[in-house]
Amino acid sequence: MRLTGLWARLARRSFPLNAKPVPPVEKELCGSAALRDSSSSSRQSGYTLMELLVVLAILGLLTSIGTVMVLRYLDNARLGTAKTEIANYSAGLDLFKYDVGRYPTTQEGLDSLLKAPPAAENWNGPYLKSTTNLNDPWGHAFVYRAPGEHGEFDLYSYGPKGKEGASDANPPIKNW
Repeated sequence: MRLTGLWARLARRSFPLNAKPVPPVEKELCGSAALRDSSSSSRQSGYTLMELLVVLAILGLLTSIGTVMVLRYLDNARLGTAKTEIANYSAGLDLFKYDVGRYPTTQEGLDSLLKAPPAAENWNGPYLKSTTNLNDPWGHAFVYRAPGEHGEFDLYSYGPKGKEGASDANPPIKNW
């Protein structure tokens, strides 16, 4: 590929990174011929346009690779956080059963770990440290069912989707 015109001149031109503008040397102010010759014939050191474009392309490639890796890491971190929260909520539900004698009903839900339900005698909660949010890392509510299909209670999250789909009858994050 051949560059013509303005692009060819720009590709040959150097772009110094820290160059200061040099004032033009006038012939009558310049006392020696050596100064005139060195200022006009010396070439400033710097980078050509092609070198700068190659460096920018390499930086763009490295950035795109790094972004994919960071996003994958964040997804794995959210999955780990959701599994840890389910384990903590399960421990709170076990403490509720120890005090009240039963697990909260599906209608009472996980809120019964924070506030005493009307039908629960001997409630000695709150059973969770976090009293502000009972949602998964994606902002969706955890699904709680008691009695459960897989144990005394089922506690799960559908992950980033937030709801059950036809092809996703088995939730990815669950307590069983």
